[in-house]
Amino acid sequence: MKRKLAAAIGIAGMMVSIAACGSSDNKSGGSDKGADAKALTVWLTVDAQNNWPELVKAADAAVQKAHPGVKINHEYYGWPDKNTKLDAVLATDKAPDVVEMGNTEMLGYMVKGAFAPIDASKLDNSSAWLDGLKASVTYDGKTYGVPYYAGGRVGNWRKDVAASVGVKTPPKTYTELISDLDKIQKKEGSKFSAWYQPTRDWYAAMSFVYDAGGSIAKQDGGQWKANLSSPESIKGLNDWKTIVDKYMHGDKTKDESDRYIVYGQGKSAMIFGAAWEGATSEDPKNDKTGKLKGNLENFVMPGPSGKNIPVFLGGSDLAVPVKSKAQALAAEWINAFTGSAGQKGLMAKGNLPNNKTDLATLKNDPATVVPATAAESNWFVPMAPGWGQVEKAQVLQTMLQNIGTGKKSVEAAAKDADAAIDKVINTK
Repeated sequence: MKRKLAAAIGIAGMMVSIAACGSSDNKSGGSDKGADAKALTVWLTVDAQNNWPELVKAADAAVQKAHPGVKINHEYYGWPDKNTKLDAVLATDKAPDVVEMGNTEMLGYMVKGAFAPIDASKLDNSSAWLDGLKASVTYDGKTYGVPYYAGGRVGNWRKDVAASVGVKTPPKTYTELISDLDKIQKKEGSKFSAWYQPTRDWYAAMSFVYDAGGSIAKQDGGQWKANLSSPESIKGLNDWKTIVDKYMHGDKTKDESDRYIVYGQGKSAMIFGAAWEGATSEDPKNDKTGKLKGNLENFVMPGPSGKNIPVFLGGSDLAVPVKSKAQALAAEWINAFTGSAGQKGLMAKGNLPNNKTDLATLKNDPATVVPATAAESNWFVPMAPGWGQVEKAQVLQTMLQNIGTGKKSVEAAAKDADAAIDKVINTK
């Protein structure tokens, strides 16, 4: 789930004193500040309001049972305007006590000291949080939020096109995948994309990089350094380039934003994207072929390494603003909402849970085994102080477009991207 990070927090010279985690035996997971608060303000996005309001009510009830008389106020925001409203109140006495953040939005706020630290050891399932989700709430060795839910990425292909070349089951290995795609491409011709892979889709390209043992950046001696020029990353980029060269016969300057629409036009056999994209493509308003309903199949993407390819986990986190006067109560509400009972409710709504224990249970259900298995191997962006200042989408997209269109070699494009990242990656 891609979220748009605000260019700046908008609080010039914000100087805040982050409350230390309390050492008392409370169940909040936060500091003792505001343990006796009489009111709590919770900001969530409209996703919760529209899709699982009963889970919000259950968390409220749990907190109010433990703290009779506590008033809990909820405000709901759309993703486009949430951060603008949050930035305007973070340095005031009107900051909310709980706020939902896209997990790629967390870093800039953590670096600025906008959120209070949380004692993760006091939270349900924290020891089993999915690695990529844990990374999104961790900065400089401290935890500043709680993963809420996630969405992963899977392969999806047309069963009828695969069957037309004698393939009846999804590929289990990368060798099988390439063999199947070669057959499809040969049969359908050069105007058809056996794999529609938008060139500027950096989430997919970086999965190849991480599969090869590379990374966007790595930490060394307390400093971060861009790593796209490493031998491992170059191998991953070359693996990705091979896919684009062989099977992507669409516009090689596009990103993934309308992939589900293009897929619905019937000129491609496969995509690698968010788990919801296949179902959205077969919706009658997007399916221009009239043949996609019930004919699309998700599968776990195998990688060139011989293992399942690591996938980016998008999703939401919940954090407690440092200006909150009810930090302990806020952390307690978050635990009630995202804990064991809450995760079961979120899974029932089609979301991936925040932890490996619950994720394992989804592998027992044929309806959820693919996204659950795919999510086991995951990656996240560098949690470097300056990463939020990198025009990351633009830097990575430019690199990939230069590679995909042949404007630059893999090595030259990666070197340029590394130089752009290194300029700011350690800047606070």
